[in-house]
Amino acid sequence: MGSSDRLFNRERTIHQILGGGHVADMMLWRQKNLTVGILVVTLAAWVVFERSGYTLLSLTSSVFLLLFTILFLWAKSAAILNRPAPPLPNLYLSEEIMNEAAAFIGNHINVLLHVSEDIALGRDSRMFVKVALSLLLISVIGSLTDFFTLIYTGLVIVLTVPALYERYEDHIDRYALTGYKNSQQLFVRFDAQCISMVQKWILEKKKLS
Repeated sequence: MGSSDRLFNRERTIHQILGGGHVADMMLWRQKNLTVGILVVTLAAWVVFERSGYTLLSLTSSVFLLLFTILFLWAKSAAILNRPAPPLPNLYLSEEIMNEAAAFIGNHINVLLHVSEDIALGRDSRMFVKVALSLLLISVIGSLTDFFTLIYTGLVIVLTVPALYERYEDHIDRYALTGYKNSQQLFVRFDAQCISMVQKWILEKKKLS
C-alpha cells in the first residue's frame, strides 16, 4: 500500500507519528507489561473513586501516607533486626525519558495551537466543523458521565485504538479514504455556500446603502 493510499497521504508509520519512543511503545503494546499495568492501576483507581466516594486529593494523600508509613517502619525494624532494607526500585527518571515525554507533549501542544490559530482567523472551515463537532460530542458525553469515568474511558481509548489501527491499518485506511473523500466534497460545498451567502449579504447591504 503506497503513501497515496494512506489516510491523509501520510508516509510515516503510526509508531513514528506517536513519537517513536517509549510513549509510542506503550501505546502500541510493544511494552505489554507496562501497558497492562497502567490499565489495571487506572481501573482499580476508577473502582475506588466510584465505590468509596474518595476525592482525588484525599485518596492520594491516604495512599502515600500508608505507603510511606509501611516503608518507614519496615526500614526501621530492618535496621534494628539487622535485616535487609525494603527492596525499592531506582526512583529516578532518566534524561532520555524526560526529553521524550517533553517532546511528545510539546509537539501535540504546538499542533493544537496551530489548529486553534487557523480556526480563530477563519483559515480552515473544515477544521472548524471538525473541532465544533468534537467539542459538541465531548459536551454531550460529559453531561452523561462523571470526570473520572471520562478520564478512564479516554485512557482506554488511547491505549487500544492506536494499537488496533496499526494492526488493521490497511483495511481501515481503505474504507476511511472513501469516507474522507466524500466528506471533502461536502465541506467544499459547505464552504462555497457560506462564501456565497456572505457575498450575497454584502451586495444587499451595498444596495440598501
